[in-house]
Amino acid sequence: MFAIIGLIGVFFCVFGGYVIFGGKMGIILEALPKEVMIIGGSGISSFLITNSAHTVKASGKDIKKIFAGSPFHRKEYIELLSLLYQILKTMKSKGVLAIEQHIEKPLESNIFNAYPAVMKSNVTVKFIADYLRMFSIGVDNPIEMESLMEQEIDKMKHEDQHSSHAIQGLADALPALGIVAAVLGVIKTMASITEPPEVLGKLIGGALVGTFMGIFLAYCLAAPIAGRLKGIAEEDAMFFGVIKTAIVAHLGGYAPQVSIEAARKKVPTEYMPDFNELEEILSQIS
Repeated sequence: MFAIIGLIGVFFCVFGGYVIFGGKMGIILEALPKEVMIIGGSGISSFLITNSAHTVKASGKDIKKIFAGSPFHRKEYIELLSLLYQILKTMKSKGVLAIEQHIEKPLESNIFNAYPAVMKSNVTVKFIADYLRMFSIGVDNPIEMESLMEQEIDKMKHEDQHSSHAIQGLADALPALGIVAAVLGVIKTMASITEPPEVLGKLIGGALVGTFMGIFLAYCLAAPIAGRLKGIAEEDAMFFGVIKTAIVAHLGGYAPQVSIEAARKKVPTEYMPDFNELEEILSQIS
């Protein structure tokens, strides 16, 4: 919602302000097709040169994230903490073998399926199952486990930020591409130097549209989109950090309630349930 409001606000303030204070849209609209071809075409082409096919596809797919945001909110965090509590409680009371069937086939597990908000993320389910599986093969050192989980979370965040870095690279290039378009417009103007002032003024104005378009696309669209995607990747990584904290605390010998309380502290403040609320929720888990 805020992304849509922001986009509308950018266009209204820039072009609306230009018109309100006496600017003529005609010269911009007339120059727009060739500027879009020069700046947009060369920008997209350089984007294809710079980035791998995977990053290009991911960037196109990730654009919708600026409207949807991170998929992990208060409901997802509460269900995640509840799921982890039920698993850790089962392991503490019945041993690792009691959850083996659940981690081998989490999609068929009655424990996992009791938390549909978590089940919507296949990556989350796989992440939990993979590290719980390590319990059964003898990985019981909390320091080693924490290191492994941190490495994977860092890798996931780095890969999730590929789109952000790619679009930021495009944002950095757009002002220069705008100058290229403006220079070409000046060259065209110089070829018509014998024309009357009103014609030259129109040609110079059209040339300056190139500079404007490059700066506008870079700082009003591409850079904010890149920044938003980077922020979403960091928010997503925090979700997996909660899982890491709970599992490492359990390996450290803490009771399930204490492990989950440690994990609760890692939840972003805006989504974090308070102690009493979470305790009431967990008390209903058998």
